[in-house]
Amino acid sequence: MEAHNTWTIQTFNTEQENALKAFVKALKMKLTVDKPYSAEFVKKMEQSKKEIKEGKGIKLEIKDIDNLWK
Repeated sequence: MEAHNTWTIQTFNTEQENALKAFVKALKMKLTVDKPYSAEFVKKMEQSKKEIKEGKGIKLEIKDIDNLWK
């Protein structure tokens, strides 16, 4: 029996994901999708970026990083 390999492939859009899924399905291979962040977390980060662009954020300037938690 030959060795089984694990490959990591990064997709950048839905079109690539769909093409990859179809390819893997056609070859009867196993596809495991790892999502590093939950959808809820990503949504919150996107909302935060939008708010910053709209000027709804605050800017903190830390002059003494060594004493930040003291």
